[in-house]
Amino acid sequence: GKTNLSINLALDCAKEGDKVTLIDMDVVNPYFRSSDYADILTKNGVRVLGPNFANSNLDTPSLPAAIGDAISEGERVIIDVGGDDAGATALGVYSRQLEATEPDVMYVVNRYRSQTTNPMDAVQIMAEIEKAARIKSTCIVNNSHLKQLTTESTIMESIPFAEKVSEYTGLPIRFTTAPVEVDLLNKIPNMYPVRV
Repeated sequence: GKTNLSINLALDCAKEGDKVTLIDMDVVNPYFRSSDYADILTKNGVRVLGPNFANSNLDTPSLPAAIGDAISEGERVIIDVGGDDAGATALGVYSRQLEATEPDVMYVVNRYRSQTTNPMDAVQIMAEIEKAARIKSTCIVNNSHLKQLTTESTIMESIPFAEKVSEYTGLPIRFTTAPVEVDLLNKIPNMYPVRV
């Protein structure tokens, strides 16, 4: 869900005229990466940077120097990071640069993810991610879904979960996502429709 959200945010920011770089730092999940969508993103004005093993058969990634440059250049930068402490470790390399930009760090939760079936699990994983990345979250994004099986009930039943995570962490919920096929625009405040 984090990668899908990152792609949607990048495309929407580019559509609004922002100069956007999407950085694929998910060095843990080799099956679904932002880099895999580089053609679509590039055609829509999004620059894509990722580990040098993306789209190859290399086992060990290396992060290109252009990532640090993109963070420092003042453009809109969206970073797709793995959803646990192992996935967030790569982000820690850039923590000082990121802190200087006063970043908006979205902690993405999915009530239906096996590691976060209750709000306290989500809070614990957030703490582990923050420690590994050496950066603090600024808000919660409720990205609860069941892939193609997501329904209106799936989304509506996830809202109390996200509200509890927000309560326990003291962080606001920035928005709740829903696939464009599940029309919830007028039913949920701060709803963000996702596609791709």
